[in-house]
Amino acid sequence: MSGSNDIKKVAIVGATGSVGKHIVKGLLKGGKHEVTALTRGEAEIPKGVKVVKISYDDPTSLAKALEGQDALVITLSTRAPQGTQEKLIEAAAAANVSFVLPNEWGVDSSHGTLGVDILMGPPAAAAKKKIEELGKSSWIAVTTGYWYSHSLAVPECFGFDLNNKTVTFFDEGTVKINSIVSDLLLFQTKYNKTLTKAAKQTWEKTGEAVASLLSLPIESEVNGPALSDYKNKAVYVASWLMSQKDILEQVLRVSGTKESDWTIKYEPAVERYEEAKKRLFSGDRSAFQRLLYTRTFYNNGDGDFESRHGLDNDKLGLAKETQESLDAQTKQAIELAESGYEY
Repeated sequence: MSGSNDIKKVAIVGATGSVGKHIVKGLLKGGKHEVTALTRGEAEIPKGVKVVKISYDDPTSLAKALEGQDALVITLSTRAPQGTQEKLIEAAAAANVSFVLPNEWGVDSSHGTLGVDILMGPPAAAAKKKIEELGKSSWIAVTTGYWYSHSLAVPECFGFDLNNKTVTFFDEGTVKINSIVSDLLLFQTKYNKTLTKAAKQTWEKTGEAVASLLSLPIESEVNGPALSDYKNKAVYVASWLMSQKDILEQVLRVSGTKESDWTIKYEPAVERYEEAKKRLFSGDRSAFQRLLYTRTFYNNGDGDFESRHGLDNDKLGLAKETQESLDAQTKQAIELAESGYEY
């Protein structure tokens, strides 16, 4: 450990990815960590981040790249070769890295049958089990729910076709799930849009949460929160707990439309999920989003981890969301949809 009671050196895999780039931004903004990006090829890594080239097929060099690191943050693409995370976990153990944040960003996939049904639970559970079996590191999973504006912009996610003013409610549309502030910087860069003042103040919260988490003292000081509190546990962070009907009210208000302007449909969540599952297992990969989101909206509380566990927002010192930030996110979703965005 490079500091007596602090995390100082943080290595990250996927530093330029959708989640990783905001974790890097949060760590740099805090100014408390030395950040190292582990990368296989050429990438535009932010200034202030050390870059180490790695090969997943060379365990010795991989472990060497992690020597002296206090924490490893893993953010991998769904297209990453099978076994990649396991190699990183083994290297972290060989290098005596104290904390590993595995590639588990989003819903509470360890809860009940949700993880199995959305296909993400078994690999996540295997990664955490591997870390525990090796006995050198502790894992901390980060559960945030879905990115609000990105999910709202795509019909297969929250069920809203914003361009055609159509919404499909799963069952009655009253099941509440947690979601989190989305990536406004990506929107501004990719679509060359000028953000509102509120939007500029609302940057992606997953990165902020990770930076705050890794800024906690390892052991408690004056009975305050500590990183050790989360050893082999999950951190729960979210911005909102909303149903589809709640979201529709928000969309109507921000867009200035009336409910009568919209076509509202209803579809049984179980039937929608099973249809998507059948398509996916028949080779239609585009059905995964429908499967994932529909299953999270089941009327059994699976998507509401806030009521189940409470949130760690306050412990991490995260600012409360305002109506202004929700407005900005909803407006962003509408503009994303107009731009032909695909999540």
